[in-house]
Amino acid sequence: MDLSLGVTLAVLGAALLHATWNALVKAGSDPVLDTALVALGSSAAVLPFLAFVPPPAAPAWPWLGASSAIHVGYFTALAGAYRAGDLSHGYPIMRGVAPLIVALSALAWFGEAPGTAMWAGMLLICGGVLSLGLVGLDWRRSHAATAWALGNAVIIAAYTLVDAAGVRAAGGAARYVVWVFFFMGLPYALLVFALRRREFSRHARRHWRRGLFGGACVVASYGIALWAMTRAPVAVIAALRETSVVFGALIGAWLLKEGHARRRLTGAAAVLAGVIALKL
Repeated sequence: MDLSLGVTLAVLGAALLHATWNALVKAGSDPVLDTALVALGSSAAVLPFLAFVPPPAAPAWPWLGASSAIHVGYFTALAGAYRAGDLSHGYPIMRGVAPLIVALSALAWFGEAPGTAMWAGMLLICGGVLSLGLVGLDWRRSHAATAWALGNAVIIAAYTLVDAAGVRAAGGAARYVVWVFFFMGLPYALLVFALRRREFSRHARRHWRRGLFGGACVVASYGIALWAMTRAPVAVIAALRETSVVFGALIGAWLLKEGHARRRLTGAAAVLAGVIALKL
């Protein structure tokens, strides 16, 4: 499978949406409650489509169940990383390491071996992404955030591989995307509700619009990525999607006032070079 210009542009748009909902979580008052609200919002966002999109084919259901379970860990680690550190630190690390794990695993899972140009592109993208997360880092104060981010990188790689297999077995990308998002956010949201019922109820009443908007961004971002995985190699899409970190780092530096905007441009340039290499 080749990477077309249309798929490339679609994944770049998905990257911007992904950075947007992560920034919403970080900018909120409580990362755990905001993450749960966005997770619940993703289920609500696809609810109207359940009547029109048939369930995925039977071979995809084990993958769908596994993805829902893995995403409990994902949302937990995401909230932990943002509670312990900045968006412009945790987000690049978790998103930059994951594609390398996917690339090394995709050969065994799918028999996909990226070519030289694709490897060069992925390494440039991942290297640039990681450099964005290391700008201005104080190692003495960032151990917890770094640990959460690295742990989440492994989780991201796991659900990427699981969902790539699921969407290919579903009999259509839409059939998997709609149903996986309906189930994906519910376990984590219910867990947070059980542990912090009153706080979550108050938070949801005040910020339900933010949760619904963030959930819609989650669905659109990952849905586009899963569709792209049916059109191009999984490892390449996983790397290209991480250009979201460029948007996230700039949002963190400029809008969230986390600083070092100019120094992040070098990492952004490496990511851009990686995208170009993927298209050679």
